[in-house]
Amino acid sequence: MADDQMRKVDFVKDKKLLNAATQEWIKLVEKQNIERVEKLRKIRKKNIITSLFLGGGVLAIYAYTILSVKQETFLDDFEVPQIVPKKEEN
Repeated sequence: MADDQMRKVDFVKDKKLLNAATQEWIKLVEKQNIERVEKLRKIRKKNIITSLFLGGGVLAIYAYTILSVKQETFLDDFEVPQIVPKKEEN
């Protein structure tokens, strides 16, 4: 299994084995990879900030709804009507 993988390249030791075009290609790919990682970090940071704002908005709406329902008192004062027995006529 381990033989199926490529060996790691040490650029200091293997510099004489790599030609100039390959070395330039490696530098270009490394630079592009660093730029890609930085772009992804910025996007992740913006996504986290957006999700925090959205979550805060949802929690605020939920809290407002719960508080407004607790303040409704129209059913608290509702009295059950008393059934008054009819007087018998003599």
